[in-house]
Amino acid sequence: MTTGRKGPHVTTGAPGPGGAVVTAGAPGGNEGLTRLRAQRRVLIVLVAAQVLSGAGLAAGVTVGALLAQDMLGSTSLTGVVSALSTAGSALAAVAVGRVSQARGRRPGLAAGYLAGAVGSVGVVAAAVAGSPVLLFAAMFVYGAGVATNLQARYAGADLATSAGRARAVSTVLVATTMGGVLGPGLAGVTGDLAHGLGIPYLAGPFLLAGAAYAVAALVLAVWLRPDPLLLARALEAGRADGKGEARPGSTAGERSPGVLAGVLVMVCTQLVMVAIMTMTPVHMHDHGNGTGASGLVIGVHIAAMYLPSPLSGWLVDRYGRRTIAVASALTLLAAGIMAAYAPGDSVAAIAVALALLGLGWNLGLISGTAIVTDAVPLAGRARVQGLVDVAVAVAGAVGGLASGLLVAAAGYSVLAVGGGVLALAIVPVVLAVRRGAAPGPDGGAARGR
Repeated sequence: MTTGRKGPHVTTGAPGPGGAVVTAGAPGGNEGLTRLRAQRRVLIVLVAAQVLSGAGLAAGVTVGALLAQDMLGSTSLTGVVSALSTAGSALAAVAVGRVSQARGRRPGLAAGYLAGAVGSVGVVAAAVAGSPVLLFAAMFVYGAGVATNLQARYAGADLATSAGRARAVSTVLVATTMGGVLGPGLAGVTGDLAHGLGIPYLAGPFLLAGAAYAVAALVLAVWLRPDPLLLARALEAGRADGKGEARPGSTAGERSPGVLAGVLVMVCTQLVMVAIMTMTPVHMHDHGNGTGASGLVIGVHIAAMYLPSPLSGWLVDRYGRRTIAVASALTLLAAGIMAAYAPGDSVAAIAVALALLGLGWNLGLISGTAIVTDAVPLAGRARVQGLVDVAVAVAGAVGGLASGLLVAAAGYSVLAVGGGVLALAIVPVVLAVRRGAAPGPDGGAARGR
């Protein structure tokens, strides 16, 4: 142990992630400086990677179903493309979580994006060969990019203090929006490029997706140093050693009420959002609206899903996870009621309803992510986060599949109101989680308000 002007600190016996010597000490000492500098660099790198991956994600989603319809000659099996991508996303969430748990965020996220790039190339090959079987297999692998895009938000929270964790998550999320806007806008350009290369026009966006995912993987592999998860563990271990305490190794927090509450928030908001969003274009079409009007409404919805992220993150950190989770449920209820009773031919009213739907999802995702991250010890954090995202992916798939059946049986209004009411299940669960249920990795109590 050494003593300096900033107070006592401990130097670990080995260099930390990225080769830097990791120190832990009194608040405001070397540990805080190390964490702050590393967090700034991590967020810059993650934002760059998310802009790229967002472009890849949006480009593929824009034409995936259309490409399947073109190759199959009918619409009967086009839903399989979405289902396979969702299934691949769920499996990839587990794999990325386990790799991150064992080796750090950098190899986990880079491997996930690389798999997304391979899937994108496979889709292009399937289009050239005219093989639906290859298309389905490639879309399954392509789902890895979707999962990794979502998993990256956890990397933004690893080094953040509990008081700023939600804002860190929101910074990573909003970066996806930038790429999400760019990707669809380049669909025509990439389609023309593909046509010039002798590749089917609709496969063009997947050329962009493959390149974007591959470059995102490269950015993370080269520049995500120090690794945020490994550095967070090293700082925590150094702090425990300096106090003469045993290093934390318990995974009891993985089954804590906080984890279950956070999972419920994210699963419920995902299920409700996907169910209502999926059937809104069908509802609008039944009332005489064209595809342009539906596209406008969905565009407003997607913007509302991501653009409010900085504000949502600030609200979660300022007013507490539970408060904003409850606000998410109430916002989704308002969205469902408005969607149900808005005139079917009123694009403006439906757009407002879908904007509220996107905002409710955003509030739920950020508050739920913060709740889970607060509650899970670093020793098992990445693995649990991967499993959480599997549940979120499955919820989305269930919402998408069940929505059509419910609308066919009872109508769109019942779906919309029912979804809003279902969101209220969040309220009693998050309110039951006691304040300060788990310590944050920075040593402070998690914000359970």
